[in-house]
Amino acid sequence: MTSVSGCFQSLRDRQQCALIPFITAGDPDLDTTAKALRVLDESGADLIELGVPYSDPLADGPVIQAAATRALERGVKLDDVLEIVTEVQPDIKAPIILFSYYNPIFYRGVEVFLEQIKTAGVQGLVVPDLPLEEAETLLEPAARIGVEVTLLVAPTSPIERIQAIANRSQGFIYLVSVTGVTGVRTQVATGVEELLQNLRLTTDKPIGVGFGISEPEHALQVKNWGSDAVIVGSAFVKRLAQGTPEEGLKALGTFCQSLKQAIR
Repeated sequence: MTSVSGCFQSLRDRQQCALIPFITAGDPDLDTTAKALRVLDESGADLIELGVPYSDPLADGPVIQAAATRALERGVKLDDVLEIVTEVQPDIKAPIILFSYYNPIFYRGVEVFLEQIKTAGVQGLVVPDLPLEEAETLLEPAARIGVEVTLLVAPTSPIERIQAIANRSQGFIYLVSVTGVTGVRTQVATGVEELLQNLRLTTDKPIGVGFGISEPEHALQVKNWGSDAVIVGSAFVKRLAQGTPEEGLKALGTFCQSLKQAIR
């Protein structure tokens, strides 16, 4: 299994920008999630973010919130998500990054949660509601167990906080391009280029930009600004939910290929 940081190093050696799609586990159903992970891997995804459905997803916009609600209404739980990862992970090259809010981690117990996701084949973890001040409770055991926890940098953060987050983040740094929630937008926020430059002054870790990227042109723009990865969520989730599962999977693969082609 390739680690998140190992994947980024390999891409850097080839001077390539990573594509990281996001989908919500269990939407439209678990079988389609398993197929979607394989489709994304075959269609150019370098790493894949897999969202654990949660009832109060504060960082997510309406598209991902709706997907999480649909999955929860079908009874999808963390154990179901990990079963899918266990099934699919041996067949795909892209490392899987789990996207989970902190409450399910706390409820299960930090070390138990980390051991379980590692055993399933998860390589990375993003916890959007984990503040830097409380991150060590997760970062230390994760480093020991072998799951890389990526921290988020908000565009409103002062430089001192950006430096502190960059120092502690594992795998890569997740740069949030806009204030507010995820979602499809017509253009990438103009301040992202400056944010990237400021981050480059403080760290040599890979930087991924997410929130609001929904078109190949956006992906290319972010790459040209110097990002090591382009993270796309709502645009993938929306396509997978439209039409039949087969139609959604076809749209998912076509869109993934178009994004990857844009940043080659």
